Amino acid sequence: MYLDCYEDIKKLTTQLVKIPSIVREPGGESKCAQKIYDYYMSLNYFKEHPDRVKMVKTENDEIDRHSTYAYVKGTKGNSNRTIILIGHLDTVGVDDFGTIKDYAFSPEELPEKLIELNVSEEVKEDIRSGAYMFGRGALDMKSGVAGHMYLIEYFSKHPEELDGNIIAYAECDEEDNSHGIITGLKEFKRLKEKEDFQYIACINADYSTGYTSEDINRYIYFGSIGKLLPSFYVTGKETHVGQAYGGLDPNLIVAEITRLMELNTDLCDEAQGEVTIPPMSLKQSDFKDKYTVQTSLAAYSYYNFFTHSMSPADVINVSKKKAIEAFDNIVKYTNDSYKKYCDMSGVEYKKLPWKTRVYTWEEFYNMLKEENGEEFTNYIYNFAEKLNKDEPLLDLRVFSTRVIEEAWKWAKDKSPAIVVYFSSTFSARIEMTGKTNKEKSLLDAVEKSVDYVQSKCDNPIKIRMFYPYISDSSFMALSDDIESIDKLGKNMPAWKTKYFYNVDDVLEINVPVVNIGTFGKDGHKITERVDMKYTFENVPNITYNAIKKLLD
Repeated sequence: MYLDCYEDIKKLTTQLVKIPSIVREPGGESKCAQKIYDYYMSLNYFKEHPDRVKMVKTENDEIDRHSTYAYVKGTKGNSNRTIILIGHLDTVGVDDFGTIKDYAFSPEELPEKLIELNVSEEVKEDIRSGAYMFGRGALDMKSGVAGHMYLIEYFSKHPEELDGNIIAYAECDEEDNSHGIITGLKEFKRLKEKEDFQYIACINADYSTGYTSEDINRYIYFGSIGKLLPSFYVTGKETHVGQAYGGLDPNLIVAEITRLMELNTDLCDEAQGEVTIPPMSLKQSDFKDKYTVQTSLAAYSYYNFFTHSMSPADVINVSKKKAIEAFDNIVKYTNDSYKKYCDMSGVEYKKLPWKTRVYTWEEFYNMLKEENGEEFTNYIYNFAEKLNKDEPLLDLRVFSTRVIEEAWKWAKDKSPAIVVYFSSTFSARIEMTGKTNKEKSLLDAVEKSVDYVQSKCDNPIKIRMFYPYISDSSFMALSDDIESIDKLGKNMPAWKTKYFYNVDDVLEINVPVVNIGTFGKDGHKITERVDMKYTFENVPNITYNAIKKLLD
């Protein structure tokens, strides 16, 4: 069956885009969640079953915001098999829109304003074609949420088509620290206990785009890429710039770490014939807040690190190796430079005192524990707990550096060193191998659904095995073992005070995932736009038919 859904989803998408729901900006995410809640409650099915719709306030969150879910129980049979649909309602900010910022959430008016900015000819052609909807969140990913809303409405009118159940969860905070989906896991667990739901699959509708400007394909992705943020806290030895060789600049070490990490294809991860993008620097800085002619005491950096098969244990190990290599290189570089300077100046050369010292946070913590006992462990935990209480809005990455700074005060050896750690939300890799019945069923249902819809799609639909961007799919299953997650926690200074990855909550759901999502161009740019025919028509039909096959 092929649903006639284009106009309905276009209308819903427009309504959602018009609601600013920038992540972390007060009120916006909750307003969008309220709109979705009101839509569901306007349907007869939910007037009769109001307990099957809920606005959910995020837990352990420094911001007051909400997500919304609704579920339909099928009447075709007695199966408790349940499919979870997810999609995020938050967006990134709009400062990049500059003088046309007021039109960022206006799909009807924005295209004309973009033309006035003299955008590229490709964008102008897409505007003239009428095939795209523009606006912040149109592509990423309110059109996906709208598609799920449509399907909930459809099945609420036709529960007899379902031998099982579906839930659509529109979550906040995907663009930051994933409080929405983390809270959602607890709701899914509660419904599992209340309704005896047996979760069999998760379908996300997050966005994708072509790999090049010439790429005409549309993509469906099984599984999901993983993401970690290996971070490096570097202490040096301060000196006056007039005595350049009297100290060791931590910025120099950080620069070498960046050289060894960024775009290093040796650090790409490969599985099932697909390769991740190499690491990229997302931050490098020292801690000086004003100009002085003294070198910095400490500096830090962190890097995006995608995974397909590597565990957190693998990533922390390879990051430590790169830190050791960087430190070794800088020790040699500074000595070579000093020797040459001495030769030029007619001064006797003596080898500089610097030695390579690199610890993971786990190793550094254990060293301080051995040196100082429970006095240290109690102190640093209480410090972190109080820091989070006193400054709840403090960025998670900054929070981690503050904890390490405080721990460094306890170190007896203050010579230059590197501490390697993780400082951000963990996005788990999910690899679909087809080894379980649930995975086989999802693979088969989606492939058959794509084959059916392909004849009605203007572009080839290709299937790949890892969704290539960070998404909330990563919270729906776990491919790494428990020991590896334990290694993650032991190398996070914020663990259990500001951040915690609850393995038990994930394993309560633990379903195979597929991304049947929106398609367009320029996600996170002012020219963000969604391909309306594929997203408003083809995508919901692929999802619809996959649901039917899974629950048949």
